[in-house]
Amino acid sequence: QVQLVESGGGLVQSGGSLRLSCAASGKIASIQVMGWYRQGPGNERELVAALNSGGSSTVYMDSVKGRFTISRDNTENTVYLQMNSLKPEDTAVYYCNLVAIVSTTLSTYWGQGTQVTVSS
Repeated sequence: QVQLVESGGGLVQSGGSLRLSCAASGKIASIQVMGWYRQGPGNERELVAALNSGGSSTVYMDSVKGRFTISRDNTENTVYLQMNSLKPEDTAVYYCNLVAIVSTTLSTYWGQGTQVTVSS
């Protein structure tokens, strides 16, 4: 069983910052990718940022480049999303995503979601 526990969401004014955390636990043999997705009202879930197991490769959606930074603590199996210069359009539920080998199977896991609300 794999669990993802997210924290760090909340309400912030436009231009403010938040830091999301997601800790993975369970019988994880090998983490392949950790990342963050978001889903705003009436929108589909979309990739915000992700990084590979070694942290050598990252990807960001265009609208957050230069404002958001994804990082990972390998010793704690934790991924972070530092969000700066937040805008009202960043308002969404943010979901942690993990792609990992559990036992011998490559699987995808999701966190429960954390609400980020940016007021104008």
